[in-house]
Amino acid sequence: MITLTIDGKRIQAEKDQTVLEAAIDADIYIPNLCYHPNLNPIGSCRLCVVDINGSQGFPIACHTKVSDGMIVKTKTEKLQNLRKNLIWLILSNYPKDIPLDSQLKKVVEYVGVNNILSNYAPASQDLPIFDEEPLFVRDMNKCILCGRCVQMCQDVRGVGAIGLINRGIDTIVGTNQHDSMDRSGCRFCRACVEVCPSGALYDKEEIDPEKREEELLPCKHGCPAGTDIPRYVRYTAEGRFDDAIAVIREKFPFPHTLGMVCHHPCETECSRGEINEPISIREIKRFVAEKDKKSWKQRLSVGKDTGKKVAIVGGGPSGLTAAWFLRLKGHDVTVFEALPKPGGMLKAGIPDYRLPPELLEKEISDISEIGVNIKSNNSVKSTRSLFDNGFDAIFLAMGAPKGFSIGLPGEGDSRVLDGISSLKKINFNEAVDIKGDVAVVGGGNVAIDVARSSLRMDQTRSVVVLYRRTRNEMPAYEHEIEDAIDEGVDIRYLVNPVRIISKKEKIHVECVKMKLGKPDESGRRRPVPIEGSEFVLKLDRLIMAIGQQSDVPEDIDVELTRKGRVVVDEDSLQTSQKGVFAGGDLVSGPASVIDAVQMGRLAASSIDKYLGGSGDIEQQLTDHDEPSSYLGREEDFANRKRVQIRKKPVKERFPGFCQVEQCMSKEEAVKEAERCLRCQLRLKIDQPPMPPKKRKRKKHLKRNQQRQKRWKRNNLL
Repeated sequence: MITLTIDGKRIQAEKDQTVLEAAIDADIYIPNLCYHPNLNPIGSCRLCVVDINGSQGFPIACHTKVSDGMIVKTKTEKLQNLRKNLIWLILSNYPKDIPLDSQLKKVVEYVGVNNILSNYAPASQDLPIFDEEPLFVRDMNKCILCGRCVQMCQDVRGVGAIGLINRGIDTIVGTNQHDSMDRSGCRFCRACVEVCPSGALYDKEEIDPEKREEELLPCKHGCPAGTDIPRYVRYTAEGRFDDAIAVIREKFPFPHTLGMVCHHPCETECSRGEINEPISIREIKRFVAEKDKKSWKQRLSVGKDTGKKVAIVGGGPSGLTAAWFLRLKGHDVTVFEALPKPGGMLKAGIPDYRLPPELLEKEISDISEIGVNIKSNNSVKSTRSLFDNGFDAIFLAMGAPKGFSIGLPGEGDSRVLDGISSLKKINFNEAVDIKGDVAVVGGGNVAIDVARSSLRMDQTRSVVVLYRRTRNEMPAYEHEIEDAIDEGVDIRYLVNPVRIISKKEKIHVECVKMKLGKPDESGRRRPVPIEGSEFVLKLDRLIMAIGQQSDVPEDIDVELTRKGRVVVDEDSLQTSQKGVFAGGDLVSGPASVIDAVQMGRLAASSIDKYLGGSGDIEQQLTDHDEPSSYLGREEDFANRKRVQIRKKPVKERFPGFCQVEQCMSKEEAVKEAERCLRCQLRLKIDQPPMPPKKRKRKKHLKRNQQRQKRWKRNNLL
């Protein structure tokens, strides 16, 4: 370490530091625009000029090494005037409006040239503005040739998609042969945007500084459970499958199940989708789950016995997730499941061709292995009975297992079936009376699952789905709709049944055609009957799959909504009864598996706090290492296609409930993971030193206070 003086302040610095670096470490600001802490200094802006005793001229601080006894001045009148001239030169080719939140604007204000900005007339460059490319805009008129974006792309990322072209008076930052970014080899990591000080590069979607990580990692924050998707996708790309599954396991105990059935909201948010197609995140999860060697168990820790007992009512995804994390916290946990086997709607509501039962059973066995006691065929009717049996807290997670009835005339005919009940019978290998010509009413996932399951029944001839809106409004997952159509399900849109007429051979279902009117409370356009459009379908079975509802016993003494859902505190999931919590579909209404899982996580944290714990349910099941900032060049990276999931040919799917979607191969999983834009790397870029905020003058405040004192004294006298 050596000692030097900057602006009268004696500081210590490392001998290989520059004057600018030493000043930054000492919290002394020197104006700069081309300097960035993650890049090598190039001194292009020259704003960091300083006055050093014994030196000729005014050296730039970003290139001048410190020396022992050095005396540096940064704020002399000559330096300030020189910086004003440099700013004037920088702005001579810059459009009139400088982005308010840019480093350039802040430096301009700090140097103090605001009084002349209103009078300057920049030269018109009329350079191109590239605003039709993915993710970010390039406005070459605002480029100040600081070189930071070029350095970041070439030296740090190793991509080299951009560079200084047209060397000389017409130099600009651009791509080779003026290609678009996708043709230039760009990896769309947006590091160039992050380091641009002038607003020449900016995100198409403005980033809220308060939600920076959330908006830069939309996949992670699009996952209700907050799974660190960028990390496990990176590990997969690197062939580190054990680490990838460990990352997923940190958040929930159902990675394989979710790899099969999750509706993957993360993919909807994936930034890669703005370029061509989103990463196949769910399928990557499924792949690493199938390759799981259970090495994460070596890091899994079950806490010391707390002496507290927790009852989980309902063995679905929410209840079992809560049970997993509460047991890891050391609590004695018992799950009460009304059905013959645990799993809730995972077992009763999702057909085997989507979720093979042995896969679900294997993941539930992991939950049992850590000491969770699961009691099947055990229906709980009263919270009081549980408290009387020594339980200290209760989590209600009974789901929404009951189908809706819309009260159609003639609905009492025995040939009119309930969709939820039918799926449950199919999944538990019970006798179900589905045969002949079948119609399913509804447009959600249950309706599609019922339709596809009905096709697989031996005595079924045809299946039609009746939906009162169009396909655009259909809430079922798009890939499920496609599979249903491929398998032979006939979907009739803008059709609604209005009456059922019982006949000996068939039931006659009177239907009416619909048109879409104004939006209803759901935001979807309300279906309106078309007068005179009635027609009749002759069917053997009509299956109603129009929704699900909860079925809470009277002695479960908690407050309910008008729809029969349990009322909870939004932050803790605690019900109106002390010590009783609730979550999953019982609270939200029919939702996704991953939503139910997250409510189970929240419940586990809240119950642990209620029982005297910290509420921290996180465990680190693999080491957290920092990703390399180097990406390397790949000529056609932007056009890499999403790996297409193989499916069993339609003719081989029948009869029976064999698995339809096939898992990726190792090569496919790695290839797909390599398509990731590595958005997390942008968060690793340091922020450049910014001018200090000017302190507000307090003279006028003191003057006003003095006036008030005089007024009070005079009025009191």
